Amino acid sequence: MKVSLFATCLVDQVAPQVGVATVRLLRHLGCRVTFPPGQVCCGQPAYNTGYPNAARAAARPLLDAFDGARYVVAPSGSCVAMIRHHFPDLFAEDLTLRRRARELVDRTYELTEFIVTVLGVTDVGARFPHRVAFHPSCHGSRLLGVRHEPLALLREVRGLELVPLERPGDCCGFGGTFSVKLPEISAAMVDEKAEDVEASGATHLVGIDLGCLLNIAGRLEQRGSSIRVLHLAELLAEGLEGGE
Repeated sequence: MKVSLFATCLVDQVAPQVGVATVRLLRHLGCRVTFPPGQVCCGQPAYNTGYPNAARAAARPLLDAFDGARYVVAPSGSCVAMIRHHFPDLFAEDLTLRRRARELVDRTYELTEFIVTVLGVTDVGARFPHRVAFHPSCHGSRLLGVRHEPLALLREVRGLELVPLERPGDCCGFGGTFSVKLPEISAAMVDEKAEDVEASGATHLVGIDLGCLLNIAGRLEQRGSSIRVLHLAELLAEGLEGGE
């Protein structure tokens, strides 16, 4: 099965290891992964800040980059949610571009969603003998509706103990531009999230949205915590090699 990787800005610029882990995992599951070089930002930062024209200019090249791709997979619920919920409206005034945007919507998946619902896999064969907490990001769980897929994958990992958070649905305070516009509120929210993670007794925290994970990881580091924060793709790819 041929899959086109949508790497996203944060993976490309901040955490390329997540992209590498995604490719390794998809190849392990029998996929042939391509990386269209024309891909750019999905336009979400501009869109959320109230600049639809700038968002449209950023989003337009993606229609060309992934034109003809059977499946487009991204390790990000947030970016996939942007494509699914907003791309058709961004191009509403051009019928051809709107049709192409809707076609891209139908072919684009968040990584765990693709593995579980398209490939039909929950057990990837990973081993990770640690206590792990899962953070359900707002965009992934609420906007995209990806809730059970990450947990289904985690529950099949050998040796992994999935520990609950007391308030798993609480936002971490990142929210992209929200953390820039309202830094004091954002800092208070991520402090509460870090406290919840620490109180769980987990040695690792995982999630499917890198923005949230970077935000929480930064706060945990500032608090002197030894909890390791990973994207779920990293955990599964690492687990394929027998764990730490």
